[in-house]
Amino acid sequence: MNSNEEKALIELESKKEKVEQKLKKFRKNISFQTREWSIESILEKFINPDDFDDEYSGELYIPDYQRKYKWNNKIASRFIESILIGFPIPYIFISNIESDDNEFDGRIEIIDGSQRIRALKYFINNKIILSDLKEVQELDGFTFNDLSIGVQRRFKRSTLRLVELLGDTESNESMRRDLFERINSGSVALNAMEQRRGTDYANSKFYKEVLVACVNNELFQKLAPLSDKKYEDKDREELVLRFFAYSEELDKYKGTVAPFLDSYLKSKKSINDDDILAKLLLKFTTMLEFVEKYFPSGFRKTPNSKVTYRTFFEAIAVGVTLALDNKPKLKPKNFVASWIFNDDFKKIIASDSANNTQKLKARIEYVKTKLLED
Repeated sequence: MNSNEEKALIELESKKEKVEQKLKKFRKNISFQTREWSIESILEKFINPDDFDDEYSGELYIPDYQRKYKWNNKIASRFIESILIGFPIPYIFISNIESDDNEFDGRIEIIDGSQRIRALKYFINNKIILSDLKEVQELDGFTFNDLSIGVQRRFKRSTLRLVELLGDTESNESMRRDLFERINSGSVALNAMEQRRGTDYANSKFYKEVLVACVNNELFQKLAPLSDKKYEDKDREELVLRFFAYSEELDKYKGTVAPFLDSYLKSKKSINDDDILAKLLLKFTTMLEFVEKYFPSGFRKTPNSKVTYRTFFEAIAVGVTLALDNKPKLKPKNFVASWIFNDDFKKIIASDSANNTQKLKARIEYVKTKLLED
């Protein structure tokens, strides 16, 4: 064995030792136990008797990073059918909350399984009419009350298995978000922004104090209207994140949106400087005030539009910011309405291959150039 091979072997052994120590550390910090609760017990802990739609105040509750109920009737019906005929149901993941705050201490957070628990709630309360069943088609058209008393009783006594994550308060929150991300990272139904809300990046000051503040900005909501579906899909968060990522790191964009935004969000995780965060907020609000003053329809494609398209928003928001970076006291000499609705601009923001690097930069550059024209 020559000296280089010996050195490589020593380095490999060193790496193995570090890996082993790190794995031991994680195994020591992660603990869980399995539980088996009846459906009746689960719903008793979940449903607020004073407010049927309140999913956040019960002993068993859905955290804010979870998505809204999105199952269609077919998916919910097949799930109910699985329970009725005795098929095994995947584990529901929950976490015991230990907190100095009496409002949260002892409560149970649903990490994964909120769609299933909501479906149970709606079915028991006759808000789901069974349809598209596979094995017991005779149940098509049934609600819970249409079942015989015996079937109802057995259904409520049916048990679901749960994995309860344990641990101290600080590490527990990080593990909950990590577990949520790992379970849902491969899910097609969970969009990119919904996944990000469940990651540890959502614990950063940038996310909580900048991104969330921008999302809740009343002027932004006025200038960039969204449909109910887009709002529920967290499209407003997506727009804000795109604004910051493109306005700061456009030169790093390589044509694929999701990993680019993930990388940007990751780079902001460690920022704790309040001055830096304040400057980011100011950049966003300054852009909004400029758009309100000079763009007659805000971020809408037409004056009467009730939705905001991403390509249109990106072009205006980032184009305005880059123009202001170039000329902070900018007062456009060209009347914006004379070019913002013309055919040239419509072609640039066309949806075909909209995330292509060249197209993205072209629409942003178009707005910037028009604003800076003498």
